[in-house]
Amino acid sequence: VQLQASGGGLVPVGEPLRLSCLASGNFERIANMGWYRQPPGKDREFVAVITNDGTTIYEDTVKGHFTISRDNAKNTCYLQTDTLKPEDSAVYYCYAQLDGTLRWGQGTQVTVSS
Repeated sequence: VQLQASGGGLVPVGEPLRLSCLASGNFERIANMGWYRQPPGKDREFVAVITNDGTTIYEDTVKGHFTISRDNAKNTCYLQTDTLKPEDSAVYYCYAQLDGTLRWGQGTQVTVSS
């Protein structure tokens, strides 16, 4: 069982971004899926979470800026924004509760260039 995060890279400020988190392996149920990020020199911080039925919760500073979604048929969670800001530069980590066990992805680096 593993989570694979993808979609990061060097992206110009103001451009859109979509990160993906794919859960693969042998499991029966995915409950919550979500994202944290760790900006350079800072602690890891919560970004957003989405429940199995689509309920979403965002950290206050990213409300209206990021959108979290999921495709249960594809076991995939997404985090996207239409307009990247310089302060979005961070390593983004996805997580998921798979059969009651919390799993983390390996992180994907997002660097916003000016």
